[in-house]
Amino acid sequence: MSAPVIAGRVRRFGRLSIVLHPRAIAVTSALIALVLVLGVVGMTVGTLPIPFGDVVAALFGGAETVQQEQVVRGLRLPRVITAIFAGAALGVSGAVFQSVSRNALGSPDVIGFTTGAATGAIMQIVMFQAPPLQVSFGAVIGGLLTAAVVYVLSRKGGVTGGYRLILIGIGVGAVLGALNGLLLVTGDLDNAIAANLWLSGSLDARNWGHALPVMIGTLVIVPLVGALARRASLMEMGDDLAQQLGVRVERTRVLLMLAAVALAGLATGAAGPIAFIALAAPQLVIRLTASRGMPVLSAAAMGACLLVLADILTQVLPITASVPIGRMTGIIGGLYLIWLLTRSKQV
Repeated sequence: MSAPVIAGRVRRFGRLSIVLHPRAIAVTSALIALVLVLGVVGMTVGTLPIPFGDVVAALFGGAETVQQEQVVRGLRLPRVITAIFAGAALGVSGAVFQSVSRNALGSPDVIGFTTGAATGAIMQIVMFQAPPLQVSFGAVIGGLLTAAVVYVLSRKGGVTGGYRLILIGIGVGAVLGALNGLLLVTGDLDNAIAANLWLSGSLDARNWGHALPVMIGTLVIVPLVGALARRASLMEMGDDLAQQLGVRVERTRVLLMLAAVALAGLATGAAGPIAFIALAAPQLVIRLTASRGMPVLSAAAMGACLLVLADILTQVLPITASVPIGRMTGIIGGLYLIWLLTRSKQV
C-alpha cells in the first residue's frame, strides 16, 4: 500500500486535537444511511412479503398484526443485525490486515485467519453440537490460535508484515482447510451436514444468539481499533519512520492483529465463512474517500452495506434453490480478486 497522506481540518478541544476529513465523513454518513435503508428493505422480503412502511411500524411496536410483529422483530431483525455487524466486523478486519501487511490482498479470508476461525467453529459443531454462543467463542479462539502461528512463523528480525505474512498465512490456511475437511468426514453424519451447511456461509435462521455476540463484540473492538488508526497510518510510511515519531511499532501491530482476528472470528461464528467483504470493503472506501490512512468507520459501514445487499440479492434471485450468502460473495470476490491481481503493480 502507498504511503498515507494525512490531510484534513484540525479541530482542537483543549489538549485534544481531531483531524476531520469532510469527504470521508460525507461518504461514511451516506453509507450508514444506506445500510439502515437496506436493512429495512431486507426485512420486507421473504416467504411473507411485508411493505416497507409496515416493517418500520413493526420495529417501533406499531404493527398491524401480531404475525407481522413476530416475523419482523423475532425472525428478520436478528438476521439483519447479524448481517450489519458481521459485515462491519469483516470490513474493519480487512482494513487492519491491509494496513499491517501494506498490501491490498491482506484480508483475513486470503491470509487464512477466517479458515482458522472456521476450524474452531467446526470443532464445536461436530464434536460438541454446540449452541451459537459456543460456536462464536470457538471461532474466535480458532482465529486467534491461527494468528499466533502465522505471526510466529512470519517473524524475521523481530518484525513481521508484508508478503511474508500473506504467504505464510495462505500456507497455514491451506493446512487448516484440509483439517476442516477431515473433521467433516470423521464426525457424526448429522453434525457433519450441519457443519457443512455452516461452512457455506449463511444468514438463514439467525436468531439473537447469533446476533448479540457479533454486535457486542464489534461495538467494543472497533473503537479500540479506531484509537490505534493514526499509529497504523504512520506505520504504513515505514517502521523506522514510525519509531522515530514515537510509535511502538511491533506492539501496535500485535494489538491491531489481535483485534482484527477477534472481529473476523466473531463474524465467522455468527454467519460462517464470508468471502470478499474483508477484501473489498477497505479498498472501495479508500477510492470513495480519497483517503490514504487506515479506514475504520468507513470500512465498517461499507462492509455492513455489502453484506446486507448480498443477503437481499440471495433472497430475490429468480431461482428456486436457496443460495448461501457465502457462495454468492465468494463468486463476486473471486472475480474481484482476479481484477485486483491484474491491476496490482506488486504481482
